[in-house]
Amino acid sequence: MPRPSKQEIDDEILEAAATLFARHGFKETSVQRIADAVGYSKTGLLHRYPTKESLQQAVLDRVLRDIRAVADEVAAMPPGPVRDRAVITSVARLAAECPGTVALLLSGLAGSEEGELGTAMECIGEPVFEAFAVDPETDPVRAIRVVGALGALAVAGVALREKPLAATLDDLIDISYDALGHER
Repeated sequence: MPRPSKQEIDDEILEAAATLFARHGFKETSVQRIADAVGYSKTGLLHRYPTKESLQQAVLDRVLRDIRAVADEVAAMPPGPVRDRAVITSVARLAAECPGTVALLLSGLAGSEEGELGTAMECIGEPVFEAFAVDPETDPVRAIRVVGALGALAVAGVALREKPLAATLDDLIDISYDALGHER
């Protein structure tokens, strides 16, 4: 079996860290907990990311990069059902590949962290709302629908990973799309 590349190792670490940060928060997630989750020593993990803060920043950068890519994919599309479905489809694919990233994205929309990291987490909401072409200040109901749609996607995805049913990625997309209130 070939050894994993540096990028594959970093992806594994960042995904595990994103999952733990989403579940426990930044303050309650230790470097040791992340190291244990990926099967590395704390020293080995700190060799790649010298501080907990550098690891947190790398995770946030990855989440922002991934959601920014989704927003960029749909930027030329007019707001509406077709664009919403394209965003949901891209986020569903991201959730299938990187569930921790999407879980952290959702916790960023909830804004549960305080302090400097909480501010950084709030920045995650900007490209999400941009992708859906919604301004939460002027249309809070639609903003709630967007959060609900992404929440439906995340919860259904986790539930199906825990207890697989005969559901497909398209089923998850449909569930999330329904939460936006569009007719199919």
